[in-house]
Amino acid sequence: MERPTWLCGLWALLLCAGAALSESQPPVTNLSVSIENLCTVIWTWNPPEGASPNCSLSYLSYFHDKKERRIAPETRRSIEVPLNEKICLQVASQCSTNESENPSTLVEKCISPPEGDPESAVTELQCVWHNLSYMTCSWLPGKNTSPDTNYTLYYWHRSLGKILQCENIHRRGQHIDCSFDLTKGNDSSFDQNSVQIMVKDNAGKIRPSFIIVPLPSHVKPDPPHITSLFFKDSNLHVQWENPQNFVSPCLSYEVEVNNSQTETHDTFYDEENKCENSEFGSKVTSCFMMVPGVTPDTFYTVRIRVKTNKFCYDDVKLWSNWSKPMSIGKKPNSTFYISMLLIIPVIVAGAIIVLLLYLKRLKIIIFPPIPDPGKIFKEMFGDQNDDTLHWKKYDICEKQSKEETDSVVLIENLKKVTP
Repeated sequence: MERPTWLCGLWALLLCAGAALSESQPPVTNLSVSIENLCTVIWTWNPPEGASPNCSLSYLSYFHDKKERRIAPETRRSIEVPLNEKICLQVASQCSTNESENPSTLVEKCISPPEGDPESAVTELQCVWHNLSYMTCSWLPGKNTSPDTNYTLYYWHRSLGKILQCENIHRRGQHIDCSFDLTKGNDSSFDQNSVQIMVKDNAGKIRPSFIIVPLPSHVKPDPPHITSLFFKDSNLHVQWENPQNFVSPCLSYEVEVNNSQTETHDTFYDEENKCENSEFGSKVTSCFMMVPGVTPDTFYTVRIRVKTNKFCYDDVKLWSNWSKPMSIGKKPNSTFYISMLLIIPVIVAGAIIVLLLYLKRLKIIIFPPIPDPGKIFKEMFGDQNDDTLHWKKYDICEKQSKEETDSVVLIENLKKVTP
């Protein structure tokens, strides 16, 4: 039985269409790249010339590291990326959005990093969104940078109509920082955006540095405010007010209780939502916690800090500063401690003196002094020498007296003989 003519014609048409689709298409044309704002890179291209009329063109595009691979019919692609390194995009055309489709030859277009010595660029550039009110960016000078370099910070986000310059630049030792207003306002999706940052010098001698700050990942709340402390049923009740601009389910808490008697501190973490509005229509939320195992006779000092949690933000490690401490309980008698500080050194000094005297006496008893032989001989022979000298002196005097007597007798005899 012969097939109908129209069926054969349809079959031939399908075969031709399939062959056309299976063939690779010509490459895209006029691929170009441009930069908008500070870190928004945009690639655009034209459809390929000579493409099959039966082809529904789509475009395969990915970056040089084959990340963020995408197949879409748009002839445009953009990305927010820091411009500190070379960035390339490769584009090819194909007839469908099927991954197994045979694409055309890839066409590549790159954007070069900024000019300048890489060693002159600032280092450790980072930004923190403080209490959803303002952002502070800090950095360190590059290695090949003059100490008197004047830096300028520029920033942009989607709520701004143009790029703005940060005016409040301060130096704190080697660190340099700049703060600018950044409020959430009434836009519920604002904190899902990013802020583009660029830091360079006024003279153009250093290489510019770029950073993109995702707002949900760099949030630091202000410290909470402790409102009251009181004891009840062997528990310490702590009550505080959350920082403004935050809802309680988005915060985690850490309460530190210092015991003055034992000179120790205990830390309590609170992930539960034990908060309520302090007043009708007020944006300030009041929270509380019960600390078990306390005694009213002890003096306690309490302080609190908070951080964002995983339910609302990406960064869960950036704690606020500690709140101002508040104390409760019986304060220890300072007079007693001062007296003890004065008495204890006196007692210790007296004990040391008595101990030294006792040790000296004990040394004499245990180790008696050894007699000096030279002193013994001196005592023995020293008296005899004195007696010998005495006798010698006596003999000389006696001899002299005898001679004088003999002389007188001789003179008297001569007088008698002479007529």
